[in-house]
Amino acid sequence: MLTTSAFPDRWKISNPRLITETFSSRIWKVRLEEGGTAVVKALKPFDDVEDELRGAHYLSWRDGIGAVRLLDRDGQCMLLEYTGETLLSHILDERGDAAATEIAAAVMAQLFSPSAMAPPPDLQPLRERFASLFAKADCDAGRKTVYAEAAAIADRLLADPHDIRPLHGDLHHDNILHGPRGWLAIDPKGVLGDPGFDAANMFYNPLDRDDLCLDPTRITQMAAVFSRTLGQSLPRILDHAIAYGCLSAAWHAQDGNDKDETRELSIAVAIRSVRDRNF
Repeated sequence: MLTTSAFPDRWKISNPRLITETFSSRIWKVRLEEGGTAVVKALKPFDDVEDELRGAHYLSWRDGIGAVRLLDRDGQCMLLEYTGETLLSHILDERGDAAATEIAAAVMAQLFSPSAMAPPPDLQPLRERFASLFAKADCDAGRKTVYAEAAAIADRLLADPHDIRPLHGDLHHDNILHGPRGWLAIDPKGVLGDPGFDAANMFYNPLDRDDLCLDPTRITQMAAVFSRTLGQSLPRILDHAIAYGCLSAAWHAQDGNDKDETRELSIAVAIRSVRDRNF
């Protein structure tokens, strides 16, 4: 059984209770000395640990605006504000997709609000994050594939960004929670680039709702909300979604995960169909 001796003494926490464990981390709910609740996130050794560390720097920079507050960090162990247990996916189930999308857009607007602090210097440039998609497209050189088309779209977006800002990098329905301070984002990756990238993953979520993700009406409505929020055109928002989905598919291909690769590509094709039909 884990004791508080596993955590820094200065945190003065008690009653650690493991609430979830993923491939990348273990998450405990703990009590603070003054009686409040907090969360400890301890990273495991894994290939993308730098994503998580950049995410910690991003949280420190945001300082609680739109995102969970990083209270302290000790190496690869973070003490975080408690953000509650109501996921945005719960709102989707209870109040519908439109309500959930509007909440996500409001969180996005908060995340892109100005900060008096300089952004972290180690945020990953968006072009670097797209490396797997470009590599997959290179393998398809000379063939007209979804990957090749998406790589061309990504290259065009990266060459002419609407804006360049610090990005969450993994915004979706299970990374937006409601707690004492309202709706907040958790688990950022710490990326730098066009804000449209942060809207893109929403089109592919929730992961168990392909009925929504493949629905042309939902795709169009979601694009309209994020277009208004980010001040970007509808076609551009859809292009970000196409590029992101194929990037995600390329990651799954690298992992040998044929099922999820196929899923991401099918949604990307549905988004492309909406774009081609309407714009």
